[in-house]
Amino acid sequence: MTASPGSPASPAGPGTPGGPVLVLNAGSSSLKYQVVNPAGGRALVRGHVERLGAHGLADALEQVTAEVRAAGLSIDSLAAVGHRLVHGGARFVAPTLIDDEVLGALEDLVPLAPLHNPPAIAGIRQSAATYPGLRQVAVFDTAFFADLPPEAATYALDRAVTEPLQIRRYGMHGISHEYVAQEAARFLGRPVGELDQIVLHLGNGASAAAVRRGRPVDTSMGLTPLEGLVMGTRGGDVDPGVLLHLIRVGGLDAGDLEDLLHHRSGLEGLSGHHDFRDLEDAVDAGDQLAARAYAVYCHRLRKYVGAYLAVLGGADVITFTAGTGQNVPRVRADALRGLEALGVRVDPARNDRVRGGPARISTDDSSVTVLVVPTDEELSIARQVAALLAGL
Repeated sequence: MTASPGSPASPAGPGTPGGPVLVLNAGSSSLKYQVVNPAGGRALVRGHVERLGAHGLADALEQVTAEVRAAGLSIDSLAAVGHRLVHGGARFVAPTLIDDEVLGALEDLVPLAPLHNPPAIAGIRQSAATYPGLRQVAVFDTAFFADLPPEAATYALDRAVTEPLQIRRYGMHGISHEYVAQEAARFLGRPVGELDQIVLHLGNGASAAAVRRGRPVDTSMGLTPLEGLVMGTRGGDVDPGVLLHLIRVGGLDAGDLEDLLHHRSGLEGLSGHHDFRDLEDAVDAGDQLAARAYAVYCHRLRKYVGAYLAVLGGADVITFTAGTGQNVPRVRADALRGLEALGVRVDPARNDRVRGGPARISTDDSSVTVLVVPTDEELSIARQVAALLAGL
């Protein structure tokens, strides 16, 4: 295969084996980045560029380069660039070295994640042009869920329609769910393969996963990140008939629905607040719309926890992670309230004093251990990149 100059298939060199990994998470108008030492787990450089200007990613990566050098590192000292991809479809189920063929396949997957994958692909292209001496590696949020049991992955729709279009439950936030399940086991001093866990990743995007002995058996997000829990601007589970009604009676088209489902639903749609801090302030100020949005959010969480306790036949651990999960004690308490008969008991004092974790917030007599464990998707990506390169 012949590669064009500066393309991912024609790097000038392999980088420095065993060196730090530059992790990039490119969004439509922002770029998050870290330089991570996979072995030690330390972030050597970290930052977030918002409101990308006319030159967009090129300018952002110039800033990244400057900060790498300011930290006493050189680009040549890095091992590779690791990119977070939300959706890998059925093809990409492990970290993947990017070449032109892979990049073309990623372009083909854009319809599965039209809002998330395009900026990541743009980030890969710009990174390859900016850092031609470094390998580019894709790490996929869907990969952890690639082997979901068929009964969990399959939608009950006509196979003649779904199979040609690769429609199934893929799940997202897998990088976080896998990392947190492992860290929860480490915190408890037990092998991950001995534990049945429910992991609740609660940020602006939110998802739940049922993990049996280290492998997922169900997750709340589906073909896209729209299904499941209530989120900042996404509503999660909705009767498909509502969408048909909006088309037939409300006059909405596909673009209108996409905007509604991605940007004007969830906490934002119910209360006008998508940031959980603002929602809490509004609830405390007596805002009834905010109070209802909060109640809907916690009800959906509780419903999924109960469902996953049934799927797993009981759980050893329930773990909260990500921005809201790690930092909002009232959500943890209210989401699990009423589950005492199922063996879930939260200690109010322990819960109230935890910000971030790792920490145990369940009572000593709770048959299900409840934890708060910080996620670190960048470290997970860096470790997966390092493991891939070590095997080449």
